[in-house]
Amino acid sequence: MAIRELSRRVVNNHTAAVRLLVVSREPAGLGALWAIAESNRWEIEVTNSGCEALERVQPGNRTDLVVLDLARGDADGLYTLRWLRRVRPDVQVMLLAHAEDASQEAEAFRLGACNYLVRPIDDHALETAIRNQLRPPGAQELETASQQVEQISEDIFFVASSPVMRKLRAQAELLAQVDVPVLLVGESGSGKASAARLIHKLSVRSGFRFRKVNCAALPGDVLEREIFGQAAGSFAGPRNGEEKIERADKGSLLLEDISEMPADLQLRLVQVMRDKRLVRLGGQASFDVDVRIMASLSGDVEEALAKKKLREDLYYRVSAFTVHVPPLRQRKEDIPLLLGYCMNQMARRYGIPARTFPPAVLEACQAHPWPGNLQELEAFVKRYLVIEGDEELAILQLQHGWDGSGESLPLADNAHPDELERGESDEPVSGLRSIVQSVKTEAERSAIAAALEQTHWNRKAAARLLQVSYRTLLYKIQQYQMSPPAGYLSSAWAGQGVKSNGNGS
Repeated sequence: MAIRELSRRVVNNHTAAVRLLVVSREPAGLGALWAIAESNRWEIEVTNSGCEALERVQPGNRTDLVVLDLARGDADGLYTLRWLRRVRPDVQVMLLAHAEDASQEAEAFRLGACNYLVRPIDDHALETAIRNQLRPPGAQELETASQQVEQISEDIFFVASSPVMRKLRAQAELLAQVDVPVLLVGESGSGKASAARLIHKLSVRSGFRFRKVNCAALPGDVLEREIFGQAAGSFAGPRNGEEKIERADKGSLLLEDISEMPADLQLRLVQVMRDKRLVRLGGQASFDVDVRIMASLSGDVEEALAKKKLREDLYYRVSAFTVHVPPLRQRKEDIPLLLGYCMNQMARRYGIPARTFPPAVLEACQAHPWPGNLQELEAFVKRYLVIEGDEELAILQLQHGWDGSGESLPLADNAHPDELERGESDEPVSGLRSIVQSVKTEAERSAIAAALEQTHWNRKAAARLLQVSYRTLLYKIQQYQMSPPAGYLSSAWAGQGVKSNGNGS
């Protein structure tokens, strides 16, 4: 599949593309910039004249960034910068210069340049510098704030920028000092498991295992074996080794949705907590257990007790201390931080550049009630990453709703806003995750290799097949250090101005 077609399937961006104006006497020498722009779907206008650049940035012509490529010893470059800043002070100008002209850097910044890069320029550094200049106001603050996220484990984190979450953080620190059961109460997806893990991490048991069991996800007999284990050779079936209580020895065990545990198992848990001894299913001998029990409840405690879904004796055992985890709508100060952190995590996971959240999206997110709490927010960030930061579609997605299944209700990647309101869609964006994975580096390299092989390493034909520019293909071949088989050197590359260095590259 062609690279351009892959990009087309990943998103159908309704917002205007980023526009770069490149002022350079030798634009052909900016291969890295062309490839970066094409991979990010940025539009590039090129001119070799400072006067023409001034005409193109006149008010009414949208330009997001001017890249001023200075030739060696170019004395007119700063003159062009001065007039660009005078004509359009709101437009940012980045300079690319040679090492021998580095002395102009101070003067360039005095005249209003946003950045001054000296050759040789690393491709990643160039892309990062451009992205930094394109970030919306407040993005730097968001990135700084994301460094304050408390990492609990590889994929579990705790955010406490709002007053209510700072209070919860202090409460967790106090509870970590006392070795007693804890009951965590809050809406589904509000972060009860993260709070439990934080208590464990801060406690003296942090050097031992943290285990959790979802009582609502397993039938009673399976749940019993999962928590309490079974004796070897018992009638209950083959024993699969130590179960959760044993595996969490000297550590902590979180029982999620404890009101969904059958009443007889609740009674057995009371006995284990009281005696600190355990008898496996189908066994006779008892043995000591040393586990801190924590439990979570998504519904109303009083209702669970009244409906006999939660035994009173178990409730009094696990609720020595009760922690109320607030829903996301009650801690809106945390939302920008959560969005930024989740975005960075998912971008690393999928191997694609992270997106920033413009002010309109942040405002919509803070006004949204988030009925699915953190699960809904993570699903939203995942979809926003897939649609390449489409502001309009992201806000429509929030308005479209949450079905409680762990994903937002599907929207088509090519749906018109009117169709979205009627619920008409052709292909769910949530189904695009496999395509997002396919545009990673290895897939791109494979697509190029296949095109080159199909065209017998005729690079111009391969560029047409891939629907990319010849310049971009040359850059990609160099980037991935690709070279043709020896048999192609004399035939396919003949007449294309290629010089062999003796090793096929």
